[in-house]
Formats: sequence, structure tokens, C-alpha cells
Amino acid sequence: MRRILIVGSAGAGKSTLAREVARRLDLPLIHLDRHYWRPGWVASDDARFRAEVAALAARPAWVMDGNYGGTLDLRLPRADLLVLCDPPRLRCLARVLRRRWAHRTAPRPDLPDGCPERIDLEFLRHVWRYPCRSRPRVLAAVASTAPALPVVRLRTRADLHHWLTTLPQP
Repeated sequence: MRRILIVGSAGAGKSTLAREVARRLDLPLIHLDRHYWRPGWVASDDARFRAEVAALAARPAWVMDGNYGGTLDLRLPRADLLVLCDPPRLRCLARVLRRRWAHRTAPRPDLPDGCPERIDLEFLRHVWRYPCRSRPRVLAAVASTAPALPVVRLRTRADLHHWLTTLPQP
């Protein structure tokens, strides 16, 4: 495994898992949020972002954290493994609220400069709707662009810890 794509709802633990997987496998870590967002939470131009993601995905090795469904067609065919972080939505909501509190004074390392942690009703709705809206799109993208790609679906903490035991310790 040299290219591992990690997706899932906000608050699912993607970034934390990506850091640990990159550390254990000694692979470069890519947080797509750092490439998509500009200071003040200004979104990148779609064409520019797709070109940047294509270049990132073309690298020989990476652990890539982020959903960005509009670029799955670029990333899935290059990935050796897809990890779907898929805990219950209430756990994701609790985590985004706890994360907001924990990072009220210091920025998260996976967010770009000038984009402080924030929560609004639209974001909370997005988290709540992930299982019925976004997860099916991810699985459909896998089926259509990379049907042979192995998928690890982590629903519980036990799933996560069990899967991590299959990876080497540094």
C-alpha cells in the first residue's frame, strides 16, 4: 500500500487516522482541506483544484485525507486502498462540537492558514446527512471508477483499532 485514500463524514476521524497511517507506513500526508480552502474559508476555483488534486494523486506515494466528491474520479483509480471512516452520525456530531471547543484558540493542523475552526447550522446538517447523501456517492464512485479497489469500512472504534493492528508499528 503506497497510496491510501481516507474519506468519511466530518468528525469521523479522517485526519487523525490519516496522520497515524502516514506515520506508521512512513508515507507523505496530504490533507485536501489545506489545498482547497484559501484564507477566510474561500473555496478554490474548481478547475484549479482539480488540476492540483490530479498532480497530488499522480505522486507515487501518499495518505490522502478528504472527501471532495468532485475529484474522486482522479483519486480512486490511483489509490491502492480506500478507507471509509463511517461512525454513527451522532458520534460525528459530538466530535465536531468537541473539536470546535478544543481548537477555539489554536488552529487545527489539518486546516489551512486563515481558516479557523467553525460550526454553523449548514455544516451540522452536512454532517447529519452524510450517511444518506455523501456515503452513497462515494460508494457509487468506487463502483464506477475503481471497482477492484479494496475498501476498508471503519464503523466502530473496535473496527479502527483492529485495522490499525494490521499496519506495521514504526
